[in-house]
Order: sequence, then C-alpha cells, then structure tokens
Amino acid sequence: MEKKSKSGSFTGQLGFVLAAAGSAVGVGNIWRFPYLAAKDGGGLFLIIYLVLVLTFGFTLLTSDITIGRKTGKSAIGAYTEMNPKWKFLGILTFFVPVVIMTYYAVIGGWITKYMVSFVTGQGRAAAADGYFSSFISDPVQSVIYAVIPMVITAVIIYRGVENGIEACSKFMMPVLLVLIVFIAVYAMFIHHDGRTGLQGFMVYITPNVEGLTVKKFMAVLLDAMSQLFFSLSVSMGIMITYGSYVKKDVDLNKAVSQIEIFDTGVALLAGMAIIPSVFVFSGLDGMNKGPGLMFISLPKVFASMGVIGNVVGAAFFIMAVFATLTSCISVLEAITANCMEVFHTQRHRTTLALGVIYTIASVVIALGYSAFYCEIPLPNGTVGQLLDLMDYISNSVMMPFISLLSTILIGWIVRPKWIIDEVESSGVRFHRKQLYIVMVKFVCPVIMVMLFLQSTGLLAKL
Repeated sequence: MEKKSKSGSFTGQLGFVLAAAGSAVGVGNIWRFPYLAAKDGGGLFLIIYLVLVLTFGFTLLTSDITIGRKTGKSAIGAYTEMNPKWKFLGILTFFVPVVIMTYYAVIGGWITKYMVSFVTGQGRAAAADGYFSSFISDPVQSVIYAVIPMVITAVIIYRGVENGIEACSKFMMPVLLVLIVFIAVYAMFIHHDGRTGLQGFMVYITPNVEGLTVKKFMAVLLDAMSQLFFSLSVSMGIMITYGSYVKKDVDLNKAVSQIEIFDTGVALLAGMAIIPSVFVFSGLDGMNKGPGLMFISLPKVFASMGVIGNVVGAAFFIMAVFATLTSCISVLEAITANCMEVFHTQRHRTTLALGVIYTIASVVIALGYSAFYCEIPLPNGTVGQLLDLMDYISNSVMMPFISLLSTILIGWIVRPKWIIDEVESSGVRFHRKQLYIVMVKFVCPVIMVMLFLQSTGLLAKL
C-alpha cells in the first residue's frame, strides 16, 4: 500500500526514535514511575513492569506505530481504513489527547515554576511547607506558568514535523539523558545521618514481598500496567500519528526496541535519581508521599544538600521541563494531525486555532485550584479537582477501553497478519512475531478488561 501524502515526515530512523522516545519519556517517567516504585515494593514493581514492557507494552507500541505507517493517517483515518465499521474507535482514540492536552501544560507549568526557583537560587524557598499548595492556589502565578509551556508547544508544532518536532527532540533528548544520568550517579554517592545513596538504591531494586497477598499483587500489577500507558504513549493516537510520518525503509522492529529501551531506561534512571535521594534525607517515611514525591519531598531533599542542592535541583527540573515539553508536543501533534485530515486544513491555521483553544483550557484547569475550585468524587473512590477529573477520564477510563477494542480489532477482525506484513515490508524479519500474536489475541484483551474494571471501581464490586 502506498503511503498517503502527509504534511511532513521524519528524516530517518534516528529522528523518529528520538521524537517517539521524547513522547514516551514524559511526566509519567519522571514523576509517576518513581512514586509507584516506592509505593509498590521497589524491586517487585520493577520486575513486573519490565516483564510487561517486553510483552504488553511491546504489543501496543508495535500496533500503534505500524497502524500509522501502513495507513499513512492519524487515528480517525487509520481505524476507518482498517475497517470502516470501526471508525468510532478512531474517534474515541482522538478524544484521549483532546482531554489530556487540557491539563498537560498545567503540570508543565508546575515543573517550570520549580525550575525557575532552583535556577535563580531560591531552592530553599521551594522546599518550604505549603509552597506547592500556595503556588497552585495563586490564580495569577498558576495561570502564567500554565500558559508558558502551552505557547512553547504550539510554536514547535507550528514549525512542522522536521523543523519543529524532530529538531526539538534531537536537541532535548540527549540533554535530558545526560542530566538524568548525572543526577542518578550523584544520588549513589550522597550520604546523610548514617544513610547512603547506595542503601537507598538497594531499597529501590530489592523486591519487598512483606505482607504480599494476591489482592496486593494484583494492585501492583494493575499499577504497572496503567504506568505503561503514561510511559509508552500508547492507546491515545500519538504513536499512530508519529508512525504515519515514518518512511517505509525504517526498520520498525529495531525502532520499537529502541523506543522501549530509551523509555524504560529513563524511567529506571528517574527512580535511581529520586528514591535514593529521598531515602538518604527522609528515610523510608519520606518515600511514602505518593504523587507529592516530586513537588514536596524532592525540593526538601535538594534544600538539605546545601549549596550543591540548587545545582542538582536545577538540573533535575530542567530535565523534567524537557520531558514534559516533549510529551506536550506529541499530544498536541496528535490533535493537530487529526484535525488537518478531518477538516482538510493547513498546519499553520490549525495550530493557531488549537493553540488558542488549549491556552484557554489550560487557564481553566489551572484555576481549578483557586477560582474554580471544587471537589469531585470519582468512581475509583478518590476525590479530585478539575485536573484530576480530566486525568481520570483519559487515563483510567478511555485508554484501557481503547486498548481493549484495538486488540480485538487487530487480533480477531483484521487479524495480526495485517500488522506483521507491514513490519516485515522493509525486508526484515519480525523477531517477536509469535509473541505478538499470542499477546494481541489472548493476553492483552484479558489484561485490558481487568484494568478497565479496576480503574472504574467495578472490580471491587465484583
């Protein structure tokens, strides 16, 4: 099948891998992965996660990228071409980034605020009790910092695939990797009050099975599976869109493996950087802060390091800003590409319109902690604000449901051969072909049903 005309493409395999890895390496790796590892038994979570990356994650990532390259279209057009009766799945997939983009820039703004604090030598102030809550509840500051990453993202998307997304990824990803390696290595050698970074590293990698029950194991398993959605950017149309920009001579086998390695490596390094640091200065108690690990515990850790803390903190939050930007770029690009195909509009005009829409949306979500504050009970038993509601709808409801439907479509309707033929079209052998068939037909649908029931609170009622 000849590839459809697109508004641009990646120059080659390196450009694609860096852009796709940039999409995958985001807030999920830097913020969510370490606190889940700390919560779910350290090495136990790591082992389960790595197994899932090589099976479950590999299957969904291969499917999304291959669908994009084979059809040359983004989610709506791609699923319509696969089977016209399944166009609704493309529309559902399109709405995932539509929802996510409402709050991604807001989180990016939080990280940018901390980066500015540490770069300007105000790290100790950022570590003070109440600093984070005071910032997000300030309607002026929270809005300004939400708008900054949104505008930068729109400018990059406006410049196109090669001059915008690829050029940005080729610069930011190597810098991000150098920074996270520096911080992870540094964390191994710190010590305080009789605790060392190496001891914290052992806490991180040693499986903690104390009090492990079947119910607790299932909770860890489901945490690891939901993390894959954040980590690999699957089931949200992003990798379908990026796949549509991939040239036919690119080895998808190798590209998928490289993205898996890059993404998982950064997640593991983030854990190495954060968990030992928090352990050294706050002990085991400091690791039980959940989502607050990055914005509450870590600034206190950096402040405890003395003068060097501002340097390490600045490096960490610069890295986190880059990771967030690459994620924002991929989310907005998925929306832009679909809109261009559906409405037959040009990139510049589409990006300008979406930039205005999502700047307004970011302002509304940012004000969810001040002017628009509300407490919304969610089906999973938690209570959240506007940002939490958007996050729950996209990640806990839509993405597992879309993954379930896509594996049914590929495994039982168009059949795995549809994917396999495209992977092997460049003359390479699909080395994990049998694993892919078993996963997409049998294992993934079961996992997706479990995850969907758990995330919606229905599993607890069964």
